[in-house]
Amino acid sequence: MIPLRKTRSCAFVFLVGGLFLSLAACGEMAKLPSSAGFGPQPTLPAPHPTLIPTVNIAPAKGWPIGVTPRPAPGTRVVAFASGLDHPRWLYVLPNGDVLVAESNAPPKPEGSKGIKGWVMGLVMKRAGAAGPSANRITLLRDTDGDGVADLRSALLENLHSPFGMALVGNTLFVANSDAVLGFPYRQGDTQITAAGVKLLDLPAGPINHHWTKNLIASADGSRLYVTVGSNSNVGERGMTVEAGRAAIWEVDVHTGAHRIFAAGLRNPNGMAWEPHSGALWTVANERDEIGSDLVPDYLTSVKDGAFYGWPYSYYGQHVDERVTPPRPDLVARAIAPDYALGAHTASLGLASSVGSALPPLFASGMFIGQHGSWNRRPHSGYKVIFVPFDGRGQPTGMPIDVLTGFLSNEGNAFGRPVGVAIDKRGALLVADDVGNIVWRVSAASGSGNGAN
Repeated sequence: MIPLRKTRSCAFVFLVGGLFLSLAACGEMAKLPSSAGFGPQPTLPAPHPTLIPTVNIAPAKGWPIGVTPRPAPGTRVVAFASGLDHPRWLYVLPNGDVLVAESNAPPKPEGSKGIKGWVMGLVMKRAGAAGPSANRITLLRDTDGDGVADLRSALLENLHSPFGMALVGNTLFVANSDAVLGFPYRQGDTQITAAGVKLLDLPAGPINHHWTKNLIASADGSRLYVTVGSNSNVGERGMTVEAGRAAIWEVDVHTGAHRIFAAGLRNPNGMAWEPHSGALWTVANERDEIGSDLVPDYLTSVKDGAFYGWPYSYYGQHVDERVTPPRPDLVARAIAPDYALGAHTASLGLASSVGSALPPLFASGMFIGQHGSWNRRPHSGYKVIFVPFDGRGQPTGMPIDVLTGFLSNEGNAFGRPVGVAIDKRGALLVADDVGNIVWRVSAASGSGNGAN
């Protein structure tokens, strides 16, 4: 518990505003090293709730001239494209063109009400995520093969906080924050002017807490899988507003008919197919406000019909006592994820290493963009990692840093990685929504198979 005198002081800061950094000073500290929250069997200490949440966001500053992220040994990094407007998500078309969703949160009139909403607004502003959405998908093309895009075109405009993209046949599907739309696409197009055709509506509304909706198509193109995050941290707004949320949907691409494929996933984002098993995998952001050491975000295979606990339990059947009324029947069904990614790392991007031309260390596994913490002291995330997989298609060992250096020594954010993707030549692309850059990580000379 917080001593009474400190509680009153923090509450006063919280209620009347004061200095934002004073609010951050009210939080607790991690007791465990960040590595304790990684791997197939993370350490899960007792919850440590506080009256005032830990607020420790890295202020968004952007990259100083001449400074770049630090790539892993045997690799190099260049800016594939810069001067973008909050690039969040990436998709590589069959001809090698790269699509970038330049997007930010839609208006959420009910989501910003109250003291907690006000605080989260300050957090987003400090993190560089409070501006209006560009609502655009930009096409980038490297015409001369030098690893830097030299053609840029607005492929689609006037969208509604777009995020996920998937090409099925001649239809480019785009997940807005409130619907999936299909657009006609021909290989080589640099602009689409046709109106989108709505495939189905997605949960949105005036709260729309986790607004990002991602897409991935099945191998045969008959189905789309759509991520839909929760409308709250742990159901504090009531479960009525969570209908259809905290889930991955399976959607028929021809009719829009859909069902819940898996539930109890607080905020799933990135998805990828594992090549050995053919299983769908996702990264999900777990709950906040029970301590800097809880709860680890995770990487997991997604089982049809499975329930992963949210909001009633975390990491399997660890009950969250804050949630009322409890649901022991659902807790009994909750399954633990496969691999922990560290507490509060905000793991968002996910890409299989299939097609990678990076050094052999990165031959089999998943690349993950960790956007970075706001509810942990010290910071966690703010980097791109690689989780190795074994020959059975299962994660093994500890993660490997791929791209670091997004934080300054003073704790400011030069950038924040989000979406990741493998380009047609085997390099790793990383969307950086603070630096407004897409980075390209390739094998250094003499490493991998020579891709550049």
